[in-house]
Amino acid sequence: MTMIDITQMAALFLVLNLIVFSVYYLDKRAARQGGWRISERTLLTLALIGGSLGAVAAQQILRHKTRKEPFRSILAAILILHGILAAALTSAPLWVPRLLPNF
Repeated sequence: MTMIDITQMAALFLVLNLIVFSVYYLDKRAARQGGWRISERTLLTLALIGGSLGAVAAQQILRHKTRKEPFRSILAAILILHGILAAALTSAPLWVPRLLPNF
């Protein structure tokens, strides 16, 4: 993986999280104005597909769904899952050769 690939992946990750933050903002605005709301399932799905940091940032900054259970717990679990996956991917060069010694 080249530095360009890593930069492109980081940019995609940043854009995805900014989009998720924006969707949470739109839902918060709709909640205040009594407008059409975005379903919790959609908000959590956006977090699950890679926007967990944007979702948690929006939750904290916008004070959106901070007391809503089980939404809070599910979002926290998604964030933990993403942390574990990120740790596994960053340490992959260390453990993959041990799993596949003759490959």
